[in-house]
Amino acid sequence: MDKPVISCDNVSIRYKTGDFKTMGFKDFVLRKVKGTYDVHEFWADKHITFELSKGDMLGIIGTNGAGKSTLLKAVSGILRPAEGTLKVKGSIAALLELSSGFDGDLTVRENTYLRGAMLGYTRAFMDEKYDEIIEFAELGKFQDYTFNMLSSGMKSRLAFSIACLVRPEILILDEVLSVGDGSFKKKSSKKMREILDEGITGLLVSHSITQIRELCNKVLWIDHGNQICFSDDVKYICNAYEEFLSTNQLPKNDLDIQKLAQAFAVRRANSMREEMKAETERFLKILKEGETEPAVEAALAILRQNRPEVLKAGYRNM
Repeated sequence: MDKPVISCDNVSIRYKTGDFKTMGFKDFVLRKVKGTYDVHEFWADKHITFELSKGDMLGIIGTNGAGKSTLLKAVSGILRPAEGTLKVKGSIAALLELSSGFDGDLTVRENTYLRGAMLGYTRAFMDEKYDEIIEFAELGKFQDYTFNMLSSGMKSRLAFSIACLVRPEILILDEVLSVGDGSFKKKSSKKMREILDEGITGLLVSHSITQIRELCNKVLWIDHGNQICFSDDVKYICNAYEEFLSTNQLPKNDLDIQKLAQAFAVRRANSMREEMKAETERFLKILKEGETEPAVEAALAILRQNRPEVLKAGYRNM
């Protein structure tokens, strides 16, 4: 069995809040003596446990404020856990925020080399990869534009292209694949599958459950800092999570997760039957009322290509 690339054992991450950042040393001492020094603690993640091996892709799901991004920052080395142990083996490329690692006043060309240097790559290596990065990001006409002049989609494409094409051992993505047009989303998803096949370990935070289903072989569900579950049955957990989003019933144990997944399967099956029924009726109407042969042929062609089961059902009902 391969040794884990990332091992997270009972990790808890704490934030401290208060006015100590603007407090001078004298005020600090006086408040300590008087007992008026007040610091509040907020636990963003509590007792998180999982392991990833080479080639694993972990999808982290949860509503806003669950602690997903905080966990990624800990894996990236930005934050240190207050409790538990977190071991990471390998070079990391982390895309945690759209503008992280970029200078708004530098050009696309300059930022590409800057980001590469921050990831530990030589000038010669970046010279070799530069054209490939720009071509994949579709920014050939914008190489001399400053980073601040780019749209959010362009920034995302550049960040993703650099991270993927320089081939780190661990790739961390926080909602990066959700930005950009449909064409680039498809291209980036395809690239992700390619690099995962090459053995790169990945962590993906996304509110797109479809992306989690397509790209990940493991899933971690967090809610308000608490780990709900960690599993390699991505479809099953995603089904339960989607049902939770619909009902707002948070599972307390494995049995609750099972009930949510089963309820989602039933609801999805009913929805598909209703969609098929409506589509069948719509195309039957076209077939019966079509005034020209091309209209009928067009309807049949669409059905043959996309929904042959609807066509069969329609013929049975005629």
